[in-house]
Order: sequence, then structure tokens, then C-alpha cells
Amino acid sequence: MAIQALFPLDFNQELTKHDAIVHAIELEHEDMIDEEQEHFVPAYLDLLVTGVCERKAELDEIIQKYLRTGWTLKRLSKMDLTILRLALFEMLYVDNVPNKVVLNEAIELTKVFSDDQSRKFVNGILSNVNNEIEASK
Repeated sequence: MAIQALFPLDFNQELTKHDAIVHAIELEHEDMIDEEQEHFVPAYLDLLVTGVCERKAELDEIIQKYLRTGWTLKRLSKMDLTILRLALFEMLYVDNVPNKVVLNEAIELTKVFSDDQSRKFVNGILSNVNNEIEASK
């Protein structure tokens, strides 16, 4: 759901974070919202979407650091960029999820929302980040 909330935020500047989250919930879990459309937002989903939105520039800098020479963020597919931002946020700022789990989840997301080439690309970037994190401990 975090991917489904974050992805349209890159395209629609008028979309609020809250509206994007509610839309993502409605896409997958309409049963989570009651008949009066009371705003039920799972806390972890809110943490992820808010965190990625607030730290987008920082996350993009990290991604750029690991791109090959001559590549820019604009050259990446929006979905791959969204998956990378989400995974990096979890790796750097969510203590109760092991980085290997985050990496696996990101690869699974590319299988659903992207292609095999993207899977390899996302895996490479996140593995390099994880190696650097592990080396600094």
C-alpha cells in the first residue's frame, strides 16, 4: 500500500499525502474503511509514506550516489525510484525491520510492479547501500 500511495505523489502535486494513503487503502483493502469513510490509516503505512515524503531529497541523494556515471534520477522509472525510496527509508530509519527483509520486500515489489531488469537494478543499489551500512557498524 505504501508504494500505491507514494507513486502518484510524484505525478500529482495537488494530491495530499492523506488522500494518497486513503486511495491506496481503497484499492486493496476497502473493508478497512467504514461506511462513513472514517479515515483509518494503519500506523506503519502512515510512518512509511510520511517518512519518504519528508526525506525524499535525502533519499534521492543516496540513490544518486549509487548510480552509474552519467545516470540521473530522471532516467530511472518512477516505479523503481519509488521502490528505492521506500526501501531506503526502511533501511535507514525503521529499526525493527531487518535490512535483508527490506531488500527482499523491495525485490518482490519489483516483481509485481516492474520487470526483471528493474529487479536486478533495485537489488544492486540496495545491496550496495546495505553493505555500506553493515561496514559502518
